[in-house]
Amino acid sequence: MLNTNSMDKIVIAAGTGLLGTILIDYYRTKATEIIVLTRQQKTSFGNVRYIQWDARSIGTWIESINQATVLINLTGKSVDCRYTPKNKQQILASRIRATQVLGKAIQQLEHPPKIWINASTATIYKHSLAKGMDETHGAIGTGFSVRVATKWEDSFFSFKTPNTRKIALRTAIVLSTKGGALPPILQLINYGFGGKQGRGNQKFSWIHEIDFARSVDFIINTTHLEGPINVAAPTVTTNTELMRTLRKVLKIPFGIPLPTLLLAIGSRMINTETELILKSRYILPKKLIAHQFHFLHPELESALQNLCLQKQ
Repeated sequence: MLNTNSMDKIVIAAGTGLLGTILIDYYRTKATEIIVLTRQQKTSFGNVRYIQWDARSIGTWIESINQATVLINLTGKSVDCRYTPKNKQQILASRIRATQVLGKAIQQLEHPPKIWINASTATIYKHSLAKGMDETHGAIGTGFSVRVATKWEDSFFSFKTPNTRKIALRTAIVLSTKGGALPPILQLINYGFGGKQGRGNQKFSWIHEIDFARSVDFIINTTHLEGPINVAAPTVTTNTELMRTLRKVLKIPFGIPLPTLLLAIGSRMINTETELILKSRYILPKKLIAHQFHFLHPELESALQNLCLQKQ
């Protein structure tokens, strides 16, 4: 077991988005130094240092990952957009390029990171209403998002890194009021559109932001864990139940449902895809449960209560 209380250096590639922010907040008191690789110019603070990179070629940033305890790669263009040919190309290329350049960098280093955690997605599994998808028996789906996920993981696992343990995070929807999927859903409910979306029977796999960070820490510390790992709460809900629970937490008694046709029109208006709402994600965190990971927020209602209280 590693001891993250004495972790020397953690490097987060593309750590300025939601997941990176969550991890930085979590590790600020646990790591001696946090280095964030970013294309932006940002001012360092405390033990958090920002270093510029282009996410496609090896540069002076390679020294920042030398002797790192952990490298976490979150790089990739957001999928919250229309799937135009140009956006599709950028979504895939941004993930593959960054993964490849980090893999090449690790292979060049005398003291590579002990652990390389690469983002993936629970969307890799097929649309499923009845069968839970775990890391052993989960069926890989079809379509553009799945192709991105499989090519991403194939690129990641293609690198031979005998001194660096590799983990692909197949992460479900991370619930946070700081960004991601939850704020726009809360906005819909406040506008009165808090009913089911589409048929409402699609499964909704999720994880509270603190359990996302804690699960990453658990994976780092559990040294025999490797390969793809589902990062999701143990209780899966449906879209109908998600919206009902949110209305209950917000004390809003009624919500107008949004049928599939309206969702298709609305998604075009806000430049996104209905897949983000209508795909049934039935994800089971088999590896985390088998290794006795303790979820602080395993139930949806208590997780949403906690998040909404934070916002107040």
